Amino acid sequence: MKSLKKQRRIQVIFAATAALIIATGLIGYGFSDGINLYRSPTEVSENAPDPDEFFQLGGLVVEGSIVNRTGVAFDFVLTDGAVEIPVSYVGQTPRPDLFGEGQGTIAKGWYREGRFEAREILAKHDETYMPREVIDTLKATGHYKDPES
Repeated sequence: MKSLKKQRRIQVIFAATAALIIATGLIGYGFSDGINLYRSPTEVSENAPDPDEFFQLGGLVVEGSIVNRTGVAFDFVLTDGAVEIPVSYVGQTPRPDLFGEGQGTIAKGWYREGRFEAREILAKHDETYMPREVIDTLKATGHYKDPES
């Protein structure tokens, strides 16, 4: 009788371990496409990602760089104060209302042939908002201006 209980415990431990390993593998596989890394224009220019890698590019929209195209598409340039990256918005939604020149923004998409192809644009929520990642990048390059000063 004791050996049967011991054998059952060992089977349960092995089954639980196998289930945990499978669950961990499935979670890792699920996150592989869901994690979007943030990069600054300087990081992209120094180490260009693969053309199929989806990531977030953040910075300030360069003054005078917004060019409207047909439909909701438009082009602009993002900078972190050191490097400028041309961006083409190829998404399906109109430009955010608070998106503008000199404003901080994050674009989600792919970097291909020297141009960032954005599928989504994240703009500020109000006049004083700027994404934390963009503030950190601008501070690192010495181009951050505190809006309250």
